[in-house]
Amino acid sequence: MGSTNPFKDQSFSLSKKLLPWILYSLLPLALLRFYYYPVPFLLYPENELPHSSPITVTSTSPLPSVTHFSSLSEKEQTLETPCDYFNGKWIRDRRGPLYNGTTCSTIKEGQNCMTHGRPDSDYLYWRWKPSQCNLPRFEPQTFLQLIKNKHVAFVGDSMARNQLESLLCMLATASTPNLVYRNGEDNKFRRWHFDSWNASVSVYWSPFLVQGVEKSNPGPNHNKLYLDHVDERWARDLDEMDLIVLSIGHWFLHPAVYYEGDSVFGCHYCPGLNHTEIGFYDVLKKALRTTLNGIIDRRGGKGNSIDVIVTTFSPAHFEGEWDKAGACPKTKPYRNMEKQLEGMDDDMRNIEIKEVEDAKAKAKKIGGVKLEALDITKLALLRPDGHPGNYMYPFPFANGVPERVQNDCVHWCLPGPIDTWNEIFLELVKKLEQQPRTEN
Repeated sequence: MGSTNPFKDQSFSLSKKLLPWILYSLLPLALLRFYYYPVPFLLYPENELPHSSPITVTSTSPLPSVTHFSSLSEKEQTLETPCDYFNGKWIRDRRGPLYNGTTCSTIKEGQNCMTHGRPDSDYLYWRWKPSQCNLPRFEPQTFLQLIKNKHVAFVGDSMARNQLESLLCMLATASTPNLVYRNGEDNKFRRWHFDSWNASVSVYWSPFLVQGVEKSNPGPNHNKLYLDHVDERWARDLDEMDLIVLSIGHWFLHPAVYYEGDSVFGCHYCPGLNHTEIGFYDVLKKALRTTLNGIIDRRGGKGNSIDVIVTTFSPAHFEGEWDKAGACPKTKPYRNMEKQLEGMDDDMRNIEIKEVEDAKAKAKKIGGVKLEALDITKLALLRPDGHPGNYMYPFPFANGVPERVQNDCVHWCLPGPIDTWNEIFLELVKKLEQQPRTEN
């Protein structure tokens, strides 16, 4: 029989007595750790995003220290993953929109799908989730603070107006916009004022951004575009604008004759006219270049700086020809790989992105003008369910199913997917605020 080791027995006995005390001392430390660093999946339901995630923006330079970054070291701020809002997917979001069809008074009649009797509401409960970051929910107070004592102008076609009206509805949840000016057919030139913030938001109808003459029933069945002159209907107010949002695209698909100087250099779909047929891609490029160069030339290098954002092309979703009973009957978003960005939608978007990048390079040399692209083309492409469709008019099936119902598969319901554009818009405004004027 071997002898026992008294030191081993004493050590085991001591360990056995100390073990409960060690466990009791570790428990408070563990609780403190979970209090200050909670596990995300315990706090947020599946597919629902936290509100207070760090803001990440597309930038190659470190961001200055601000409230949202107070918990991050300078090194961590520099290494923060840039947010590519273009790539992502739509996920379900039980919270829904900030407003509805009756709480906002500035919704254009044709986009008020809820009050027009659209029977489904699932299209309201989706949220855009970028692939590598989170898109914060829109904060109206934050936006109003950023535009305090400023004038924000939306310039372009009806998509510019659609985005503007979405923004007004979101801001109205915090402060009432007062209409202080309106002019033109269908009130195409309007301005609102937020008294508490001394902030103005305007819309300027200019479907080409450059000087143009729109086709009319008694006149020619084509538009006229003067591609070397900006449209002075908005440009004459350029000196009083602090932030300008440009949006064009769909009107370039219509028949048109193009001028440079006083001479015609081509046309698009103009049978019967002795002009050279040219594609509208080059015309879109020229119009946007003239516009951005015009802004830089007029405002660059001066004391009164300006920020410029270009909203990229928003695809339509007609199934069939738009003027031959084409409709957009889908009630859910496309899955991420179900629909690819290609063809005209991709080409239009690429032209706009390139022109913004070229304008950035020019503006950087001069100073005073900062530019960004609000790249919404892909996220809009994946939302065939977000258009008014049949419900551009009130209760289209109240008296049965008519032989023909007009559909709107270009513009967006309010509330609806277009609200997401303004969530990204807010993040871009934050980014522009952080950039120095002499560097973009």
